[in-house]
Amino acid sequence: MSPGSQPFRWFPVWQRNFLVWRKLALPSILGNLADPLIYMLGLGYGLGAMLPTVEGQPYVGFLAAGTVCASTMNAATFEALYSSFSRMHVQKTWDAILNTPLGLTDVVAGELFWAATKSLFSGAAILVVITALGLTHGAMLLWALPAIVLTGLAFAALGLIWNALAPSYDFFMYYFTLFITPMTLISGVFFPTEQLPGWLATIGQLLPLAQGVALVRPLLAGQVPDNALIHIMVLLATAGVAFAIALHLTRRRLLK
Repeated sequence: MSPGSQPFRWFPVWQRNFLVWRKLALPSILGNLADPLIYMLGLGYGLGAMLPTVEGQPYVGFLAAGTVCASTMNAATFEALYSSFSRMHVQKTWDAILNTPLGLTDVVAGELFWAATKSLFSGAAILVVITALGLTHGAMLLWALPAIVLTGLAFAALGLIWNALAPSYDFFMYYFTLFITPMTLISGVFFPTEQLPGWLATIGQLLPLAQGVALVRPLLAGQVPDNALIHIMVLLATAGVAFAIALHLTRRRLLK
């Protein structure tokens, strides 16, 4: 079998990133937990005390699922942007790897799967916390883990596109301001998308974060998601198309 046809050639890149992360694993996980838990507990119990039930559950339970997905999105995005950019542009780690038999596709794929893994760690940690708080129902919540992985893959691939375009770290603020933050507000994380004006609700329901929320929220409530296959296919398609674009843009950037 020729080197180019070997499967999982990206794994050494993933493994390298994992070994580096492992040295600071606990602070990393705790850091990823802090912000979403503050939002969930502050809004869920504070604002939730003044609200009626939302979609048949207390507001804190409704918000818990949105928090899992938003944290997954943020963890994948930060890794695909700041950390990948550091390895590509600042530390020149990618240059060193490309002097081995591995190719650029292997490097970018390794970054994709590592960012998705980081998002899984973050989402799973929050799942543990909200389960301890009694905000989940039954073993169906375990199916949320694959949904977290799919959501992480989609946002890791999208982040790698911006990583390939960014001239500096400052450029990432545009991505968060113009894409991530608005999407968080209209994708059903904090309130049902049906509360939005019709055209905006339609946009919100089509976004990748909304697909993750549509999968995770019913699962945490012990229910089977409606149209689960559609949401899964949208996330997979987003990840596949975005990865192809990111690889093309990265190759063009590095071969200038």
